[in-house]
Amino acid sequence: MAGKSFPQIALSFLFKLVRQSNAHASQVKYQKYTSLLHRAEDLSTQTLIFHAEDALLKSSSLFPYFMLVAFEAGGLLRALVFFLLYPLACLFGEELGLKIKVFLCFFGIKKEGFRIGSSVLPKFFSQDVGREGFELVMSFGRKVAVSNFPTLMVRGFLQDYLGVDAVVGRELKVVCGYFVGLMEEEEKMADLGPEEQEKTSSHVIGIGCYRSVLHQHPFAHCKEVYLVSKAEKRNWHVLPREKHPKPLIFHDGRLAFRPTPLATLAMFMWIPLGILLFMIRFAAGQLLPLCLCSPIMAFTGAITIISRPPKSSNINPTKSSNGTLYVCNHRTMLDPVYVSAAASNPSLSAVTYSISKIYEVISPINTIHLTRDREKDGIAMKKLLSQGDLAVCPEGTTCREPYLLRFSPLFAEVADDITPVAIDVKVTIFYGTTASGFKCLDPVFFLMNPFPTYTVKILEKLPSSQACKHGGVSKYEVANHVQYEIAKALGFECTSFTRKDKYMILAGNEGLV
Repeated sequence: MAGKSFPQIALSFLFKLVRQSNAHASQVKYQKYTSLLHRAEDLSTQTLIFHAEDALLKSSSLFPYFMLVAFEAGGLLRALVFFLLYPLACLFGEELGLKIKVFLCFFGIKKEGFRIGSSVLPKFFSQDVGREGFELVMSFGRKVAVSNFPTLMVRGFLQDYLGVDAVVGRELKVVCGYFVGLMEEEEKMADLGPEEQEKTSSHVIGIGCYRSVLHQHPFAHCKEVYLVSKAEKRNWHVLPREKHPKPLIFHDGRLAFRPTPLATLAMFMWIPLGILLFMIRFAAGQLLPLCLCSPIMAFTGAITIISRPPKSSNINPTKSSNGTLYVCNHRTMLDPVYVSAAASNPSLSAVTYSISKIYEVISPINTIHLTRDREKDGIAMKKLLSQGDLAVCPEGTTCREPYLLRFSPLFAEVADDITPVAIDVKVTIFYGTTASGFKCLDPVFFLMNPFPTYTVKILEKLPSSQACKHGGVSKYEVANHVQYEIAKALGFECTSFTRKDKYMILAGNEGLV
């Protein structure tokens, strides 16, 4: 059909098979998965229908992904209910059990703004992809994924990050803009003409397991189906990050661990103690001077690693009558506080592009909210520098992965006495940042971690030859140079992504407060 894309053609043809599956079932040739690995022919011209969970993921458990939906979209109470009722759902068999899990996770969730499938789940799916399964699937020219998950849970990962041509899954029923926790029947699509059928699916190969082949109609059209066992998947290796077709730079959500049943149980047991730890750490930061706060934070498990350049290392640094401008990459809202501690300067001020009013009030250092008006922000920063040292995060937003976003060059216009600061943060249970949640809770979640680790590396000051005023270089060159130096110190990678790019991907808005 003229004007139709391959995904439309593939889906149209696959749903036609629902009526013809019984006629084709006897023609399918079932073989062992290992025999497909040794085929000598070129697979790049072949069409593959594969079961996403069986052909790609090492783990056979669906629990972590449904738990992520329950926790991130529904909150702590829904996650607890799902955790308690999950064993009961498993007793009802695969199909009915799946419907119960979907109901527990999605009932009453608002459809508008539901972005877990594109903002949270891709990170956890990518960490569970088996290298052997991935390499085989990617060797085919055309790929159609079949999944037990609702489509909105897997489409973002399979199409946006793996480049799968089409995804066949289950749609969720919506009433008055809210999910009711029930799945729609598969939608039937228009038939294809004979020429398009022959062009799209002259010889289709399938990969799945016994339960996926027996219960899902698209595999009835396959001439050959290769079956993978759980024992084979246990021997797979996790796909390394550098092998991913598309790097995952942005992701959202609070959970920093894979929520297996045991790990989830440990989280629920930890939360009361985590709240107590937060209260102790918060009180220490608010009530005690820096010299007393640091030992208490260390005693409660909050680790801080600080490194400074030797005093004799700066060659021809810039001279200024104003304070020093500390230019940092951005990991959490607490970055300026840790920079203040690393610089041994409690009077250091900080400017930020987005901050909750609550944090602005309780911050232990002077924190100023910028307006995103370059002229006004430049004047405000110069005024603060005339009064003392200042910290700024020119990325404008946080990034969790080992990447640096593009640096705004405003800082290069307002100061020549510039000191880059490289910051890295490690957490074990909760992320202390969010794009779509409540930003006022970011420090709470960060300080609830048992052993949150902050690494602060104060680098050498920029020499006068690298500054706008004395060196005659452009503000963009200064910004790019500082970004490169911080990335090199951390072993991160520089990108050209901006704050707007992050929020459009994760939250569907420009992130303006």
